[in-house]
Amino acid sequence: MAGKQHEYRVTVTWQGNMGTGTSGYREYGRDHVISADGKPDIPGSSDPAFRGDGARWNPEDLLVASLSACHKLWYLHFCAVSGVIVIAYEDHAEGTMVMDEDGAGRFTEVILKPRVTIKAGTYPQLAAELHGDAHEKCFIANSVNFPVRCEPVISEE
Repeated sequence: MAGKQHEYRVTVTWQGNMGTGTSGYREYGRDHVISADGKPDIPGSSDPAFRGDGARWNPEDLLVASLSACHKLWYLHFCAVSGVIVIAYEDHAEGTMVMDEDGAGRFTEVILKPRVTIKAGTYPQLAAELHGDAHEKCFIANSVNFPVRCEPVISEE
């Protein structure tokens, strides 16, 4: 039995032609805009290490953010159906990328570091365990070829 198929469409529009296109490595900007129908634009660039604008989102930032957001959405779902009342959630996710001498690179891991505040008396042990369930279901984590670890901190209020 085949599963449901979902499709996602985005447009990435380069904004970096400074007059001479890609006539040289330093002759073009890395800025772009990520857009999709009905959604606000995301200003993008490359990492500043690669001549990008540090005030804009780069693909590496967005990958780490996607892993964090997907995990959070599954986690909140599992808490809601398990009686764990989450009242605050903040993740300080970190990704590590290594580069080869030839310029190729890859992520070697992402560590999610969610700080979760739950209503007092709503199963702190279960709240911690549900991160494992969220990880197993996360669409993005299931799509990458590097480890995604989770180091949650649970507190009660």
